[in-house]
Amino acid sequence: MVRHGFPAEEERMDRQEREGLHADLTRIERMNIDRRRMLSLGAMVGIGGGVAALAGCASPAGWDGPGGPPPPDGRFGPPPGDLGSMGPGSMGPGSIGPGGHPGGPPPHMDNGPVVTATAPDGNRCVSFAPETQGPYPADGSNGARGAISNVLGQSGLRRQDIRGDIGGGHDVAGVPLELTLRLVDVNTGCAPLAGYAVYLWHCDPAGQYSLYDQPERSWLRGLQVADADGLVRFSTIVPGCYMGRFPHIHFEAFASLDVATAGKFARLTSQLAVPADACDAAYRQPAYTRSVRPWAQSRDIARDMVFGDNGAERLKAMTLEVTGSAREGFKGRALIGLPG
Repeated sequence: MVRHGFPAEEERMDRQEREGLHADLTRIERMNIDRRRMLSLGAMVGIGGGVAALAGCASPAGWDGPGGPPPPDGRFGPPPGDLGSMGPGSMGPGSIGPGGHPGGPPPHMDNGPVVTATAPDGNRCVSFAPETQGPYPADGSNGARGAISNVLGQSGLRRQDIRGDIGGGHDVAGVPLELTLRLVDVNTGCAPLAGYAVYLWHCDPAGQYSLYDQPERSWLRGLQVADADGLVRFSTIVPGCYMGRFPHIHFEAFASLDVATAGKFARLTSQLAVPADACDAAYRQPAYTRSVRPWAQSRDIARDMVFGDNGAERLKAMTLEVTGSAREGFKGRALIGLPG
């Protein structure tokens, strides 16, 4: 696709794509190193014959930030704490991913066992893989424009309609997407996790994130609390696509609203994939012009650096079930399995 515009704008777009991709890759690699370090520590403890020795060890690098320490048994993966300052300005342009090129083979990560359960109604739930929160979370774990970015305690973040700024105004135009997410406990027969809080965010149709690419804006971010059935709902738009990533939505699930707004560790940090057919339809719309080229190069989810290392069963669970059309709007749903 040939870009028609001013050279400076084209250069800025290319730089943003490179920096966003490199930031995601670097964060994943750090998570991978921390996991290997923990495995090594576990092996050392086994040789020494004493599990108690591990309790005296310092937390792994990257688990000492605002996100707080992980749960004692480590079941929930890394929290949204400090994995290093990964703001857009901290990455150098021109970097390449594993395999020697953007979008290459994803780095190997141990996403834990695939835990499944069957609910009384016959529905099957699958444990989600913990995934990187990416470089634009605004959860207190990194900075934007030289300052820590954190909206978790901000008044107005708890809302269903996230298309505009927190507090109102500046709605983002795009194909409507009504999300219904159900949080369940895979260890207790898919029991609903009532009272859990979900913080959700994603990019706009141009692949930009509020508070980082657009520092004065706070759109496409929101928090909801699960009802008695474990359901949370968000009114948003289909996210855009940027170079090196399959279209996705970020989220963090917390045990309660108080834990979330205090910036404590999340029980699960992960991502939802937007199915390819919905992206095909949405990206034909005028608002998504800047997503067309990245989508053409990133549409193979098996090569995505986040989703690509998950097996078929888990990947299916982590991909939204979408109905509707670009003209009328889409409805998306997912059953999110957590160890409660």
